[in-house]
Amino acid sequence: MKNLIVVGHPDTKSFCYNGIFKTVKDGIKDSGQDLEIIDLYRDSFTRPRDKVINKYKELVKWSERIYIISPVWWFRLTPRTEIFFDEVFTPGFAYEFINVTNVIGTPKWKWLAEIIGVYAYPKSYFNNKKIRTYITHGAPALPVKTLYVNSVKLRLVMGVYTFVFGWRLSLFTKTKQFWSVPFVSEKKRKKYLKVVEKDIKRDTKKTK
Repeated sequence: MKNLIVVGHPDTKSFCYNGIFKTVKDGIKDSGQDLEIIDLYRDSFTRPRDKVINKYKELVKWSERIYIISPVWWFRLTPRTEIFFDEVFTPGFAYEFINVTNVIGTPKWKWLAEIIGVYAYPKSYFNNKKIRTYITHGAPALPVKTLYVNSVKLRLVMGVYTFVFGWRLSLFTKTKQFWSVPFVSEKKRKKYLKVVEKDIKRDTKKTK
């Protein structure tokens, strides 16, 4: 199995980087499977960055399983993780829009097209790839899941992954959130890492 890790944390001492990323990396290496790493905050992002973005695209094409790891800042992932989505998962590379209102351009139905507008759905190019995501929050679960209707995960899965990887339930179940990371005990953090460790063992065992 060809594994790709995309890690988007600037602090190598953080739990997200030194805990989750390290656990994923070590688990895959121990399995003997192929591994490539995109370390977004260790690469140069100065413009023009066509060279690094093209390298990322080649790694995405090469991979069979992708792990994305990032903290949540201001209810989204880190800036470089978002740039990765914007500049790597581009139309024509990761997906295309298929028009479903084919009345456009037909004089007979032009009036209808003007009323309902143009509708299209995204056809994913990478629906054969497996994807896991680990995101860390400073906030506790209760307000994020209730008051903010779990908007971080919902937007990530529905607004990014379904376009690129196609619609499937596993995109929700394999996007895991760890809560109140700066404030929980070391014991709780170890429990978080046990979840990650079990996932990696399960993933690599299936593909041996």
